[in-house]
Parts: sequence; structure tokens; C-alpha cells
Amino acid sequence: MSAAHTPVLLEEVLEWLHIKPDRTYIDATLGAGGHSAAIAERLTSGRLISLDRDAQALELGRARLKIFGAKVKLIQAPFSRIAEVAQELGIPPADGVLADLGVSSMQLDQAARGFSFREAGPLDMRMDAGTDELTAEEIVNRWPERELADLLYREADEHDSRRIARAIMRARPIRDTAHLATTVAGARKQWGRQRLHPATKTFLALRIAVNREMEELGQFLSRTPATMNSGGRWVVLSYHSREDRLVKRAFQEGERAGTLRVLTKHVIQPTKEEKAGNPRSRSAKLRCAERV
Repeated sequence: MSAAHTPVLLEEVLEWLHIKPDRTYIDATLGAGGHSAAIAERLTSGRLISLDRDAQALELGRARLKIFGAKVKLIQAPFSRIAEVAQELGIPPADGVLADLGVSSMQLDQAARGFSFREAGPLDMRMDAGTDELTAEEIVNRWPERELADLLYREADEHDSRRIARAIMRARPIRDTAHLATTVAGARKQWGRQRLHPATKTFLALRIAVNREMEELGQFLSRTPATMNSGGRWVVLSYHSREDRLVKRAFQEGERAGTLRVLTKHVIQPTKEEKAGNPRSRSAKLRCAERV
């Protein structure tokens, strides 16, 4: 459990954010609160605004961060609304913005949320069950075979997408996450030694679709520079190639437009020691840009 709640690339995040104790920072993805707590510890008269679309994350975050008092303010909002939140709060331009695009350990570890293939749980996968309507169950049991296959290939680069979609069609109705994982595992080809569970990419694609993650990320990347102070640092942690490409492209476009300066010419990745101690960090990539 200690590994499950360890914030990814924590020292690197703090180093690249270059925190000043009297300035304003935004953690756009509160999650389990590890990064937010570390940032808040380094503030004196500064402020931290932490966002999350998941009500459960905010509830746990309030308990974890209450020791920092008024220095930290938690807001339930998707990170795509970062500019609106900053405007509504009337905060000064931020000197640092962080976004960790990974699913938090508490979501993965609770079978009832439907994110994990390791235990039987409902086919849900919604980050915000209060407002989001689309669920994984709707996609898995009601979408046409071709749309399902296209989704798996487009969102997660699943090369066995057509075989998997066909197997899901035959197995319908899919009862729960364990049934889905078994169905996918039976349909996939074995490509040498398997490091990941055979259903990893299928679950990733479904989660991305249910939560409109690529659309949300695109809006976040386009809106964040307007919330930042000159010289402010923007750190993003991504976990799969499509996310990382979007981040890299946004930073490069900002540099060409003269609004950003890319500080990480090559991605920062976890050390061997961190990967061994916290397996969920193994695919993490950190990029940092500076507002100019």
C-alpha cells in the first residue's frame, strides 16, 4: 500500500517546479494528494489551489491537507476548467502548474470504481459519477463491433483490437470487469514475454473514452498558459504515448508562438530504484516548460 500511495517522480516534480514559498501554485490533478502535500510544505505566505473532478479524491484530500489551513484550497473541477477556476477565485497568475495524468491508486485499488481488471467490479470507470453519464458498460455491451475495435486501436494502440472486439461481441453481456478481462485475455495473441496484463490496453481505452480524457487534456493544454505568470513553471506527467505526444506538441507549439520555453529537451523518467519501489511509475514521463 505504501507503493500505491507514493507520488510519482516527486523529487523531480519539486525540482522542476522550482517552488518559491510566497507564490501561487496550481495542482490541476489532486489525486491522492501526495504532490499537493509536498508543494504545500514548501509554502509560507504562498497559496496552492488543487483541483480534481473526483469527489472522493477531494474528500480524502481535505483530510490529508487540512494541516496546511488556508494555504491550500480544494476545488471540484476537471483540469480542463483551470482558467475558469483561476478567474472565479481571483487568484494572481500562477508561478507553477502541475498535472499528473495518471489514475490515482485509490481509484485503481477500489474494485467498485471499475478501473481495475484484478478484481470483479462494475463496468463503470467514471471519474465523476455525479455528472458523467457514459460508462464502460454502455461501450462494452452496446457499441457496434467496429466502433469498439476502432476505439481500442485509436485510444490505446491495441493491435489485437478486432479480435478483442469480436470476442466481446460473442461474450455479451459482459457482467463485470473480471469477465471483461478474461474475455480480452482469451482473444489476444501472445507476443513473447508479457510484461503487462493482456487487458491493460483495453481498460485504458475504455477509461479514456468514458472520461473524455483526450478532449479534457486538449482543453487543459490550450488554456493553462493564460493562468500563468511570466517565468512560471508548467510540469506535466504522462503515462502513455498518446498523452505524451499531445503534451510535447503543445509545448513545442507554445515555444514557436513565443509563449513557452521548453526546459526538458528530453523527457524525465523514473530511476530504476523508483520503478522497483513503485511499479506504477514505470511508464511515467515528465515534461516541463516555462511561461515567457
